[in-house]
Amino acid sequence: MEQVTETQWSAQEKAVAKAALSTAQQRELESLIKLVRETASQVNSIDEVWHLHDFLSARRFDIDGKYDDRDGEILFVLAQLRKDGWVVPEDLTGLEPAKISKITALTRVL
Repeated sequence: MEQVTETQWSAQEKAVAKAALSTAQQRELESLIKLVRETASQVNSIDEVWHLHDFLSARRFDIDGKYDDRDGEILFVLAQLRKDGWVVPEDLTGLEPAKISKITALTRVL
């Protein structure tokens, strides 16, 4: 039985997966920008400025490490992003059904 980390990817599937990651990242960044705009418009003290800075630093660290497109990691990343709502089923169109099933199963255990 093939292990999740040993999944083979065709060139087309790699392109689909990378596009899904890129789309998810764009969605997440747009959401962050919206939140920052809303939050910044309500900043009234220097403590709130530093709190926003700390929040953004933590989010940057999280986002920078989240979108790992290495072959051995991509199913896990897609599953987590699917679970978090950044990847939608349509983003995975073009992957073989077995990979979509693995991603779906992983969303239940992550």
